[in-house]
Amino acid sequence: MPAGVAVCTALLLVFHGAVPNGAGGLGSLLESFLPWLGAVVVVLLPLAPARRSALALVALLLPVAAWTYRFGPLLLPAPEPRADDLVVVQHNVSDENTDPAGTARSLAGAEPDLIALQELVPPARSVYEKTLAPDYPYRTVRGTVGLWSKHPLTGALPLDIRPRGITEEWERGLRAVAHTPRGEVAVYVAHLPSVRVGVTGLASARRDESARLLGDAVAAEPTRRAVLLGDLNATVHDRALAPLTHELNVAERGVALSFPAAFPVARIDQVMARSATVGSIRTLDATGSDHLPVLARVTWD
Repeated sequence: MPAGVAVCTALLLVFHGAVPNGAGGLGSLLESFLPWLGAVVVVLLPLAPARRSALALVALLLPVAAWTYRFGPLLLPAPEPRADDLVVVQHNVSDENTDPAGTARSLAGAEPDLIALQELVPPARSVYEKTLAPDYPYRTVRGTVGLWSKHPLTGALPLDIRPRGITEEWERGLRAVAHTPRGEVAVYVAHLPSVRVGVTGLASARRDESARLLGDAVAAEPTRRAVLLGDLNATVHDRALAPLTHELNVAERGVALSFPAAFPVARIDQVMARSATVGSIRTLDATGSDHLPVLARVTWD
């Protein structure tokens, strides 16, 4: 029994893309929690010796090797920071945050170059603007998403990633160009629709459609260097983000589980980049949000 479970776990780690994603979104659901398959190995470790099964012990090496190959690099030390790295913070601040001023001060305290926020609603939005203004004089806000920058911003535009069927006002994406010391960088800020897990599985059609629209926009971006900051309501292993991960690099170091803040089990707050390496990503201290902020260092190619 342990040997069979170990082999199945290894196969899921390696061939998760073969799991169908039809009714119930089983494939995406598995990929959302893919790193947690390592817990299966932890459970099996004491069982194999108890059964005195050499086969089970050998079989355990398969999921260990598969997990280490896929996720081991994230646990390695981050590369040494460079002076010209672009430091960014991504945070869904929550529309129920009761301390927007404290949240803004906490994010600014990390001294990033860019701060991307989602779920900006009045009157909290004006509090973020006022609190961040001294250190981040350049900003653009579209609907419920915003970008604050230490560097000048131009060409700010709303980004249409609204899925079909949503008729009410819905602005959850923007694009701007940041003029950094290393040159122009196209910056995208996005908040993809939420998903729901129920008895019928994963309901993610709107998120998936929004991800495709965002991927199309990034693919058409004329500026060579681009950064995406957002609450994408998906992990980077989820096939729903393939339109983005095919265009952009994801973090090479760091786990940074960001949601839910009380007991994080997944990173759905993402930093991705083109013509650059996202060298490291980590979480910051909890704020008044149900998400943890994430900070990443982007190194240009």
